[in-house]
Amino acid sequence: CKNGALCNPITGACHCTAGFKGWRCEEHCDQDTYGNNCHQKCQCQHGATCDHITGECRCPPGYTGAFCEDLCPPDKHGPQCEERCPCQNGGVCHHVTGECACPPGWMGTVCGQPCPEGRYGNNCSQECQCHNGGTCDLATGQCHCSSGYTGERCQDECPIGTFGIECAEICQCMNGGKCYHISGECLCDPGYTGVHCETRLCAEIVYGLKCDKKCPCHLPNTHSCQPMSGECFCKPGWSGLSCNESCSPGFYGESCQQICSCRNGADCDSVTGKCICAPGFKGSNCSTPCPVGTYGINCSSICNCKNEAVCSPVDGSCICKSGWHGVDCSINCPSGTWGLGCNLTCQCLNGGACNILDGTCTCAPGWRGEKCEYLCQDGMYGLDCSERCDCSHADGCHPVTGYCRCLPGWSGIHCDSVCAEGLWGPNCSLSCYCKNGASCSPDEGICECAPGYRGATCQRICSPGFYGHRCNQACPQCVHSSGPCHHVTGLCDCLPGFTGALCNEVCPSGRFGKNCAGVCTCTNNGTCNPIDKSCQCYPGWIGSDCSQPCPPSHWGPNCIHTCNCHNGAHCSAYDGECKCTSGWTGLYCTQRCPLGFFGKNCASICQCENGADCDHISGQCTCRTGFMGKYCEQSELGTFLTHYYHEIELSFFLHTLNSFKICFSKKVVKHCPVDQWINEAYLQQVSITKNLELSVFLEDAHSHL
Repeated sequence: CKNGALCNPITGACHCTAGFKGWRCEEHCDQDTYGNNCHQKCQCQHGATCDHITGECRCPPGYTGAFCEDLCPPDKHGPQCEERCPCQNGGVCHHVTGECACPPGWMGTVCGQPCPEGRYGNNCSQECQCHNGGTCDLATGQCHCSSGYTGERCQDECPIGTFGIECAEICQCMNGGKCYHISGECLCDPGYTGVHCETRLCAEIVYGLKCDKKCPCHLPNTHSCQPMSGECFCKPGWSGLSCNESCSPGFYGESCQQICSCRNGADCDSVTGKCICAPGFKGSNCSTPCPVGTYGINCSSICNCKNEAVCSPVDGSCICKSGWHGVDCSINCPSGTWGLGCNLTCQCLNGGACNILDGTCTCAPGWRGEKCEYLCQDGMYGLDCSERCDCSHADGCHPVTGYCRCLPGWSGIHCDSVCAEGLWGPNCSLSCYCKNGASCSPDEGICECAPGYRGATCQRICSPGFYGHRCNQACPQCVHSSGPCHHVTGLCDCLPGFTGALCNEVCPSGRFGKNCAGVCTCTNNGTCNPIDKSCQCYPGWIGSDCSQPCPPSHWGPNCIHTCNCHNGAHCSAYDGECKCTSGWTGLYCTQRCPLGFFGKNCASICQCENGADCDHISGQCTCRTGFMGKYCEQSELGTFLTHYYHEIELSFFLHTLNSFKICFSKKVVKHCPVDQWINEAYLQQVSITKNLELSVFLEDAHSHL
């Protein structure tokens, strides 16, 4: 078994850990599954990969959430949504690439540049269409007009009488003076002067170059006369050369040039244009009919019509709906009549009632047809013949009441009550004689045996080997059974330890006995006998329920083997394997650690130097003559040599009394490999001071060996 799977010690089958599958648990779960037995379905979205063990989703760039179901937040993008979006001025960052989609009016990689003059919209792709010096909104392209202009593209001058920004200023020019649409400056007609043309050059009642002509106007109806031409300017409601004529119908105001907006026969005031509505209408232009329930002048009267009758908005008279009459429509049509004005005669038969509105007939129970001329069809009864006879076991039902005529074996108004158990025949008056829970047919009294019984009165059980309804089903082939199948159910009677429809299956693990009802008590992986619940213990355990470990120095099935471990080693109760103490190794812990190793499992490396012996248990060094220190790393010659060599230390290894070789290391004296032995040529290069003679050195070295 691989990937941490558990091996069944009896069958050898592998129980895979989460995230693995296969006979030996060597395969990862498929890409869209995870967990124990790879049974769980990955929930990752947007192409995310799923961890085969935990199911955790690894999101692709641009996505986040437990299942990678969400886009990155608006200010983030990229892998794990960790990269910050650089977009400015409301630019939207693409959740994967981080590319900025600029709002209208902005451009550039990070939307940091406004549209250049004359351009607007998405990516500044549209050209502004404003005229007369108007400026264009960078986002929408809407024109902001300069003073004196208006219109969608600033193509129009301000309407007469207005000027300035958005034409919001009102011209102050008088006496027919023309207003400049940009600044509001007045251009006066001949005969007038002043900033607003407010000053006449002539007196009010005269005109002409010398102001010597009298105005020809009817003064009560005249504002003034033109100081140069003498033309009369009439007051509202008057017209004509001398302002002595009232406005024609449909016109009003200054010079009677304004058109009245009054509707539905209303009169118009010649001066103000105010509408005087006819009865039945209201509103500023008399276009609104009176609200429902009102009538008359200004809709001030309340209607008195009943039963949804229509009230005339002019005079309040009632127009009755079908089925009603009278001044206020409060009286029903007389019996036998219907319709508008109750002028039509009903045609219903057989007690049918006539609808006063449309004359339709509502038939009495048991009748049908447009005029109630037909009885209900078979199987139907009641009002409008809409009720269906509920007579499952009857000859039919009464067309008016719906009462059923029951067949033998049934009773009740609708014949829906079968004879009580043990009774049958007409009016359920006869007694049944069937046995063993059998029922008899309510109409003929024939016994219907319960499953497992037979005979005229169901007095006998099924023959051996048969069961069920009418005993016509053969018993199954029971395997571990105490006899043939049950004559009623056909089930096999299994022996203790077996189960299944054919008693061919051993009780599930942990169960035993009859019907596998018993619960096994084996512990510590002990195997339970499904028949008598006896336990077969796992190696290393004994006892009736495998709860007792092997006695000391014993191991294996039933603890029959004796341990053979030495030097204080512990013995595994499962397989007898020896767990050695520090310093020992081998199958039975009889061997000391190999040279150079010590401790638990001989896993520690000795640190002893200069040929010292290492204790196989503690690793303590036993130095050879001439060396000292925890690891025997110090030579007793060291104090002699240090005076002359501060950075280079020498160690000497004497093979014989007549020959030697020198090895040196810059820091620590150690046993030297062969390739570091110093030859005589190199030795000649070593500077030996006058205080050190080689012969003295050799003699002193020899005396310390």
